[in-house]
Amino acid sequence: MPASYAYLGPEGTFTEVALRTLPEAATRELIPYVSVQSALDAVRAGEAEAAFVPIENSVEGGITTTLDELVAGAPLMIYREVLLSITFALLVRPGTALSDIKTVSAHPAAQPQVRNWLKNNLPYAHWESAASNADAARLVQEGQYDAAFAGEFAAARYGLVALETGIHDAENAQTRFVLVGRPARPAAPSGADKTSVVLWQRDDHPGGLRDLLGEFATRGINLMLLQSRPTGAGIGNYCFCIDAEGHISDRRVAEALMGLKRICLQVRFLGSYPRADLKPSEVDAPRLGTSDEEFVSAADWVARCQDGRF
Repeated sequence: MPASYAYLGPEGTFTEVALRTLPEAATRELIPYVSVQSALDAVRAGEAEAAFVPIENSVEGGITTTLDELVAGAPLMIYREVLLSITFALLVRPGTALSDIKTVSAHPAAQPQVRNWLKNNLPYAHWESAASNADAARLVQEGQYDAAFAGEFAAARYGLVALETGIHDAENAQTRFVLVGRPARPAAPSGADKTSVVLWQRDDHPGGLRDLLGEFATRGINLMLLQSRPTGAGIGNYCFCIDAEGHISDRRVAEALMGLKRICLQVRFLGSYPRADLKPSEVDAPRLGTSDEEFVSAADWVARCQDGRF
């Protein structure tokens, strides 16, 4: 497979900045793609070793385009994640004043992060979505729009200037990005991991979601993301995207996945990988009764009972 990483382009996106924080990115050819879908499809087609795409931001939650692409199509697996702090600049062509701006553009995920600033400073500007923030900057360069919300670092790349900087409605806003490849054996546990899955219920019934979540709760597994996504099979038909603490090699996580496999119509494993927000030394000890040692001890006790050795 080519030694290349696909990413949401064009050049100058926050995605590219986050990707370049990975040490292995220095040894790969980094190829921009016009959309999350095309970047992931390049991996499925064997045109790229992996794809790097945004999956969640701290203002709006899961990025539906990425989640839907991981839910549908040939299976892919998450291997790494990166957190990047996000602030926007208002990029314009040289000579443009704030009063000249009638149209603004950015990726749809940017709009909730600058909505209040836009209302207070450009209340009459018309919003147009772009494939990425850098693509919005390119469209401003071409004269299609008056201004773009993008990273300040994109200004020089597209011959623009930053009219305003440090724009954000929420302090400490972050976006989470993931490195996605074809399915393979997960890396060994780091001690600070998360596991991602997609779940489909067998049928719609009272307490159905509680049954799914109970598989995690009874084993002391904390959830970090829970988002429903329509399956396309009609109104009210949803699957659930979940990020859970722990690694598939942890007994509590493995048993939770086995329980879900028994009760769900389908389970898609999206990977176990190191967390970007914690070091192993910062992870809390498992709740009482949920450590690997306690699972092994309990299994040994059942075996002894079966043998009449209790």
